[in-house]
Amino acid sequence: MKHITINGDRLWQSLMTMAKIGATEKGGCCRLTLTDLDKEARDLFVQWCEEAGCTVTVDQVGNIFARRPGRHNDLPPIMTGSHLDTQPTGGKFDGVFGVLAGLEVLRTLQDHNVETKAPVEVSVWTNEEGSRFAPAMMGSGVVAGRFTLEEILAKTDIDGKLFGEELKRIGYAGELPARQRPIGAFFEAHIEQGPYLEAEKKTIGVVNKGQGQRWYDVTITGRESHAGTTPMPLRHDALAAAARLINQVERIANTNQPHACGTVGFLQVHPNSRNTIPGQVTMSVDLRHPDDTILSKMDRELKVFCEHLPAEVNVEVKLEPIWYYAPVIFSEQCINAVREGARTHGYSHMDIFAGAGHDACYIADFAPASMIFIPCENGISHNEIENAEAADIIAGCNVLLSAMLERANA
Repeated sequence: MKHITINGDRLWQSLMTMAKIGATEKGGCCRLTLTDLDKEARDLFVQWCEEAGCTVTVDQVGNIFARRPGRHNDLPPIMTGSHLDTQPTGGKFDGVFGVLAGLEVLRTLQDHNVETKAPVEVSVWTNEEGSRFAPAMMGSGVVAGRFTLEEILAKTDIDGKLFGEELKRIGYAGELPARQRPIGAFFEAHIEQGPYLEAEKKTIGVVNKGQGQRWYDVTITGRESHAGTTPMPLRHDALAAAARLINQVERIANTNQPHACGTVGFLQVHPNSRNTIPGQVTMSVDLRHPDDTILSKMDRELKVFCEHLPAEVNVEVKLEPIWYYAPVIFSEQCINAVREGARTHGYSHMDIFAGAGHDACYIADFAPASMIFIPCENGISHNEIENAEAADIIAGCNVLLSAMLERANA
């Protein structure tokens, strides 16, 4: 059984076919959550799963589950999956590799007439990216109990469109309850989105933990005024204050090394006129660290700075924490299954932690879970030029197949 391998050409072709949905000029993808392009990608996935002999169900937050039965269907399923939504300037592999690697596992089991002891499932989790609706990882977060269904359905995008209404519009407001369910093991295959595997010349990353994250929305309110007639000491410049905050986020990250990250990735300036002093800035702050003690220290440093900033630059600062999850420790059984899968196929491998948020991190709240990383070129992701080699894609899927078989027949 351990010598079964996936059809690499078929997996690659599936990835390239899916990449045509929302394809961008620079070779990437833009499939924002609950848009028509997201619906098109979901529809194609469902079609492929049904053709592979699976039954497909959808829950109330739009998560999709494709199930292949086993000998004992009362056993908790062995699951894999990821997401199909992308960043506005996303790549062809982030998320979708994990979904289609799972599909390829189903197809391979079907090709070889393999009957597993436990059923096997592949999932598509709704709004992992958090780029159209915040926060990220909504679908897995509702299932894990991190968010209520009601609060997520009431979220709005930048144009004021409701998550729940958009979910209905594209036809993926399912009836299956969106809540914790029995899962025997969960594996998520993913590109690393970082430089470590490539630098160490390793094919497989055995992911043993996930980095903690804190997200914030910040509103800085000053006063609009004429750019040429208002003396510098009398200004209430919201953008100048935002610049100080951005520098502080950089400082917090740089002084809490190793592994600390700090990012301001979203910024809106009002009135956004070259002849007017900015009166208001809305912005995001993202802090990350795999050690929760240090992440909490970074949180305190940010809050203290925001408390003192108004007195320094004559503005009001509202700091609103909108999302937090602690560092995740993955299941030893699942980690060992991934490691053994890499050994079985002769792939070089190393232990690694997940620097980004992933659905597997929320599933780990209530089920055994781990992840499988493969290298991506120059560690670049959330970018249209994101790239992964076919050989690494195939290797990651072979390890996924081995790990799932080991757990499904345990």
